[in-house]
Amino acid sequence: MSAGPQRALLVCGGKYHDFDFARVELLKLLGENPEVRTRVAEDYANLAALREADFLVTYTCDVKAAEAEQRALADFVAAGGRWLALHGTNSVMEFTKRGVACPRTHPLLMQTLGSQFLAHPPVGKFRVRVSRPDHPLVAGIRDFEVEDELYLSEYHGESETLLETRFTGEAPGFVEKSWPEDVPHRVMYLHRVGRGSVLYNTLGHCRGRYDMRPIVDVYPRVERCAWNEPVYYELLRRGLAWAAGSL
Repeated sequence: MSAGPQRALLVCGGKYHDFDFARVELLKLLGENPEVRTRVAEDYANLAALREADFLVTYTCDVKAAEAEQRALADFVAAGGRWLALHGTNSVMEFTKRGVACPRTHPLLMQTLGSQFLAHPPVGKFRVRVSRPDHPLVAGIRDFEVEDELYLSEYHGESETLLETRFTGEAPGFVEKSWPEDVPHRVMYLHRVGRGSVLYNTLGHCRGRYDMRPIVDVYPRVERCAWNEPVYYELLRRGLAWAAGSL
């Protein structure tokens, strides 16, 4: 007899992305597991929901967690929780005259996540390399090409890189726009915090025609990026299975 359902907390919200699309897609994937019951929020304010959750899934952009929320997230993972963090979860942004700045104002959040977003070049195609082909989260997946935002980040603490890419060049529109060093950039990694872990997957940009307001009234196109690729859904399914403790 089952001991009861797995309780998931999905935090999906923020700015500049089609969160309606991402929320529905993630809920469909979560719903494939009959043992999972999911609660949904747009930010981290409901600390009671976090305390009651067995695992956490986030798809956000520029959601600025208050200090108490950052501490609760860090404590959740350190106590043995699993957090599947997607795309812009590690972003904090300010629009300045020099471009988009990513201030280091949320250090505990970024230390818990293992990285902080700093910039990305324009949406385009890039090659993703499987760096740990023996790991069950990526076993059997071959190197692939994807059209998405290539995240350029700074990293905090040790992580186990599962997917990576390389980039040199410019990220127009960002304050930290120059990236001349030919070094690997993590696309997906595991970051241990205490007795728990964060699985971070930077892929999954999506945007609709009205998601850049008030900066742009009507965005010229709909972007789905990695969401168009079966390999991304496979990575998400494995990530959710990992978060629920079955992988």
